[in-house]
Amino acid sequence: MPLSIDLFWSFRSPYSYLAMDRLVELHERYALDIQVRPVLPLAVRTPEFFKRANPLFGPYLVHDVHRVGDFLGVPIRWPRPDPVVMNADGTYPLEQPYIHRLTRLGIAAAERERGLPFLDEVSKLIWSGSTDDWHEGSHLAGAADRAGLDLAELDAAIEADPQHCIDAIDRNQEALEGAGHWGVPTLVFEGEPFFGQDRLDLLQWRLEKAGLQER
Repeated sequence: MPLSIDLFWSFRSPYSYLAMDRLVELHERYALDIQVRPVLPLAVRTPEFFKRANPLFGPYLVHDVHRVGDFLGVPIRWPRPDPVVMNADGTYPLEQPYIHRLTRLGIAAAERERGLPFLDEVSKLIWSGSTDDWHEGSHLAGAADRAGLDLAELDAAIEADPQHCIDAIDRNQEALEGAGHWGVPTLVFEGEPFFGQDRLDLLQWRLEKAGLQER
């Protein structure tokens, strides 16, 4: 039987995007199930986090994600628009036009066993810098199609029972915290959390010790 890990992931996390190529490669090369478990980003779940953060946090984050992208050879640019809308004063409004839909789409894709390719395609659309106004026109539909999904069908299923996705997102958040972390990307193997795109080598080491086999 293949080993299995849980992937807690946010569409607003640049580090989640930066991990995707390696996660896809890990899944394709090894007998490994990756259970995609989307969560809402900190800016929505815990907006006071950014109020308390050191003023240097934001500038360093921007510098670091571009540095990591350069190191990995992964193109990255802050999304246009940002999946989470921010006010001019740095606060986050309760009404968010993008992130709730994206996260619910991630839930629906995972339930159709296409979670990883959907995250891969949509994160590239949002973060790679190749597409402005990723939320308009046929951009999301094209990403869903490349992942083997029908965007209209996903949206219709979500609209028919929105509470189902809300509950699933809440369960994912509870499971993330239950595993011992709060941030993304976090991968959990047998109850042990590995937080951050820079912990994938450590995760692979742990999986290999547990008998990870190539496909």
